[in-house]
Amino acid sequence: MTLQTEFRNAMAQLGSAVSVITTDGPAGKFGFTASAVCSVTDSPPTLLVCMNRNSYAHEPFKQNRVLCVNVLSSDHQDLSGIFANASLRSEQRFEYDTWQVMASGAPVLSSSVASFDCVIDTCHEVGSHTVFYCQVQAIRISEAPRGLVYFNRRYHAIGHDVEA
Repeated sequence: MTLQTEFRNAMAQLGSAVSVITTDGPAGKFGFTASAVCSVTDSPPTLLVCMNRNSYAHEPFKQNRVLCVNVLSSDHQDLSGIFANASLRSEQRFEYDTWQVMASGAPVLSSSVASFDCVIDTCHEVGSHTVFYCQVQAIRISEAPRGLVYFNRRYHAIGHDVEA
């Protein structure tokens, strides 16, 4: 087994929230599903988002310089698949669910658990991915009772009403 395969297998054991990352601007409206999102600092509020440079949406995100991290609820498993489906055109993805905008103009999922509306401050290329450092401009938090995580290559619901 190669180190890369071992790494991927080990990372599958690191559960993470599932988000749909969106952008809109001069390069158009795009979105993708991601689990590589985390907090950097709260002063100023900053997130990092990792994106494969081979993604169809990579250049539009870099050109638009804005994005929204839409944290998915347990009811969004199908939406996660839609935004991960390479055979769908970008505009088709946004036909599902209801979308709004906040400060940056990036699409905000109305039914998300939380949405972080951001301006991309800095980009670093590491291996096959670009790491976007994003300053949060606005936040929306919902009353969704359950979140969606990806662990061991499967979706799992988490939250106060999930039975153990």
